[in-house]
Amino acid sequence: MTVQTKEARRFRRRRRVRAKVRGSAERPRLSVFRSNRGIRAQLIDDDAGHTLAAVAWTEPELRGLAPLEQAGKAGELLAARAKDAGAEGCVFDRGGYLFHGRVKALAEAAREAGLRF
Repeated sequence: MTVQTKEARRFRRRRRVRAKVRGSAERPRLSVFRSNRGIRAQLIDDDAGHTLAAVAWTEPELRGLAPLEQAGKAGELLAARAKDAGAEGCVFDRGGYLFHGRVKALAEAAREAGLRF
Protein backbone atom coordinates (compact mmCIF):
# COMPACT_ATOMS: atom_id res chain seq x y z
CA MET A 1 0.00 0.00 0.00
CA THR A 2 1.37 3.40 -0.95
CA VAL A 3 0.99 6.41 1.26
CA GLN A 4 0.11 9.54 -0.67
CA THR A 5 0.74 13.06 0.49
CA LYS A 6 -2.06 15.57 0.85
CA GLU A 7 -0.91 17.32 -2.34
CA ALA A 8 -0.87 14.06 -4.30
CA ARG A 9 -4.42 13.25 -3.22
CA ARG A 10 -5.59 16.74 -4.24
CA PHE A 11 -3.79 16.38 -7.57
CA ARG A 12 -5.66 13.12 -8.28
CA ARG A 13 -9.00 14.76 -7.44
CA ARG A 14 -8.08 17.75 -9.61
CA ARG A 15 -7.27 15.53 -12.60
CA ARG A 16 -10.52 13.62 -12.16
CA VAL A 17 -12.54 16.85 -12.16
CA ARG A 18 -10.58 18.30 -15.11
CA ALA A 19 -11.39 15.24 -17.21
CA LYS A 20 -15.06 16.22 -16.99
CA VAL A 21 -14.96 20.02 -16.87
CA ARG A 22 -13.94 22.02 -19.95
CA GLY A 23 -14.19 25.74 -20.58
CA SER A 24 -15.02 27.44 -23.86
CA ALA A 25 -15.21 31.03 -25.08
CA GLU A 26 -18.89 31.38 -24.18
CA ARG A 27 -18.59 29.40 -20.90
CA PRO A 28 -15.04 29.62 -19.56
CA ARG A 29 -13.79 27.48 -16.68
CA LEU A 30 -13.52 29.22 -13.30
CA SER A 31 -10.42 27.64 -11.79
CA VAL A 32 -9.72 28.12 -8.07
CA PHE A 33 -6.39 27.78 -6.25
CA ARG A 34 -6.33 28.02 -2.47
CA SER A 35 -3.23 28.24 -0.34
CA ASN A 36 -2.61 28.96 3.31
CA ARG A 37 -1.78 32.56 2.45
CA GLY A 38 -4.61 33.42 0.08
CA ILE A 39 -6.84 32.50 -2.84
CA ARG A 40 -6.47 32.87 -6.59
CA ALA A 41 -9.05 32.38 -9.37
CA GLN A 42 -9.03 32.55 -13.16
CA LEU A 43 -11.54 32.32 -15.99
CA ILE A 44 -9.92 30.11 -18.62
CA ASP A 45 -10.93 29.43 -22.23
CA ASP A 46 -9.58 25.90 -22.71
CA ASP A 47 -10.30 25.89 -26.47
CA ALA A 48 -8.04 28.87 -27.14
CA GLY A 49 -5.77 28.15 -24.18
CA HIS A 50 -5.81 31.59 -22.57
CA THR A 51 -7.08 33.36 -19.47
CA LEU A 52 -9.97 35.82 -19.85
CA ALA A 53 -9.92 37.26 -16.32
CA ALA A 54 -8.01 36.62 -13.12
CA VAL A 55 -7.87 37.72 -9.50
CA ALA A 56 -5.21 37.04 -6.87
CA TRP A 57 -4.95 37.64 -3.15
CA THR A 58 -1.84 39.77 -3.70
CA GLU A 59 -3.86 42.64 -5.17
CA PRO A 60 -4.02 45.73 -2.93
CA GLU A 61 -7.79 45.63 -2.33
CA LEU A 62 -7.57 42.01 -1.12
CA ARG A 63 -4.30 42.10 0.76
CA GLY A 64 -5.28 42.94 4.35
CA LEU A 65 -8.63 41.15 4.56
CA ALA A 66 -9.55 38.12 6.64
CA PRO A 67 -9.58 34.85 4.65
CA LEU A 68 -13.37 34.53 4.12
CA GLU A 69 -13.76 38.24 3.37
CA GLN A 70 -10.84 37.99 0.96
CA ALA A 71 -12.47 35.09 -0.90
CA GLY A 72 -15.80 36.91 -1.12
CA LYS A 73 -14.22 40.09 -2.43
CA ALA A 74 -12.17 38.05 -4.93
CA GLY A 75 -15.39 36.48 -6.25
CA GLU A 76 -16.97 39.91 -6.73
CA LEU A 77 -13.88 41.25 -8.51
CA LEU A 78 -13.68 38.21 -10.78
CA ALA A 79 -17.37 38.53 -11.73
CA ALA A 80 -16.87 42.20 -12.62
CA ARG A 81 -13.79 41.41 -14.71
CA ALA A 82 -15.65 38.55 -16.41
CA LYS A 83 -18.42 40.93 -17.46
CA ASP A 84 -15.81 43.31 -18.89
CA ALA A 85 -14.31 40.38 -20.84
CA GLY A 86 -17.76 39.44 -22.18
CA ALA A 87 -18.33 36.23 -20.22
CA GLU A 88 -21.66 35.95 -18.42
CA GLY A 89 -21.60 32.25 -17.53
CA CYS A 90 -18.90 29.77 -16.59
CA VAL A 91 -18.27 26.23 -15.39
CA PHE A 92 -16.85 25.86 -11.89
CA ASP A 93 -13.60 23.96 -11.32
CA ARG A 94 -12.97 23.64 -7.59
CA GLY A 95 -9.43 22.40 -8.21
CA GLY A 96 -9.63 19.30 -6.01
CA TYR A 97 -10.70 21.28 -2.92
CA LEU A 98 -13.89 20.65 -0.99
CA PHE A 99 -16.71 23.05 -1.87
CA HIS A 100 -16.64 24.59 1.56
CA GLY A 101 -15.08 27.53 3.35
CA ARG A 102 -13.12 29.93 1.15
CA VAL A 103 -13.88 28.09 -2.09
CA LYS A 104 -17.60 28.26 -1.36
CA ALA A 105 -17.38 31.93 -0.34
CA LEU A 106 -15.67 32.81 -3.64
CA ALA A 107 -18.27 30.90 -5.66
CA GLU A 108 -21.25 32.42 -3.85
CA ALA A 109 -19.87 35.96 -4.12
CA ALA A 110 -19.28 35.48 -7.87
CA ARG A 111 -22.87 34.22 -8.27
CA GLU A 112 -24.28 37.16 -6.35
CA ALA A 113 -22.25 39.56 -8.50
CA GLY A 114 -23.92 38.15 -11.63
CA LEU A 115 -21.70 35.31 -12.86
CA ARG A 116 -23.83 32.28 -13.80
CA PHE A 117 -22.70 28.70 -13.14
